[in-house]
Order: sequence, then C-alpha cells, then structure tokens
Amino acid sequence: MLISTRGRYALRIMIDLAEHMNGSFIPTKDIAERQEISLKYMEKIMTMLSKNGLVEGVHGKGGGYRLYRAPDDYKVGDILRVTEGSLSPVSCLENGAEPCSRISQCKTLPMWKKLDSLINEFLDSITLADLMANSTVDDYVI
Repeated sequence: MLISTRGRYALRIMIDLAEHMNGSFIPTKDIAERQEISLKYMEKIMTMLSKNGLVEGVHGKGGGYRLYRAPDDYKVGDILRVTEGSLSPVSCLENGAEPCSRISQCKTLPMWKKLDSLINEFLDSITLADLMANSTVDDYVI
C-alpha cells in the first residue's frame, strides 16, 4: 500500500479546514496557498471529498468549503479510503476483487488479512482532531 499525493494532500486540506473552522465557508484559494497545493489539483480533491459527504462546498462569492462535522468525527481511514479507493496491502483483499484461484492453498493469505486489519484499525483510530493536536505515533493506540 502506497498512499498517493492525493491522499496526503486530502489530509492536509481536511486539517486546514478543521483548524480554520468558524462556521463559514473557507475560500479554496486560501487553503491552496496555506498548504502550497495547486488550485487545480486541490479542486479535484475537493470534488472527491464533497461527493463523498466529507465536506460541504459552495461556489461563487462567499463560497468555499467547510467540514460537515467536528474534527473528532473524521477518521483518517475514511478520508484515505475516499481518496485512495483501497488501503489493502494486496489486490486480492480489495473490495470487489476477483476470488483468487489459489485461495485454498495460499499460505500468505492469513498474514495479508492480519496486515489489512492492522492498517485499517490503526488509520480508523486516528481522527482529524488527533492530527490537529500534533500527536506522536506513540499516542495512537489500536
């Protein structure tokens, strides 16, 4: 599993929105400047986040984006699954994957399932609020 730039930027954007929450919409240009992300690339990410119900967006004067919920209601795993599609370490564990013809003989499948579980449990144990608090890895407990 390799988290793409899109996933990493989505986390930065969501943290920025959380840190600047005041009830009003935050202009995309402001977020892009603070996070040093191209406006064009950021719009693609915002469309994904908006379509999946993570942020609310309004176009035009006074427009921008804002979070739907409080920062502690957003799990890192949920944000990454929206942007990455899958967090599975191997393709056979992805949602909708074709059943592997070797599943009955696969000696590594239990290991991959455990790793998949650990990844998801870990990322689902961290919230935007945790990231805003600048917690260390040792602060996160599965």
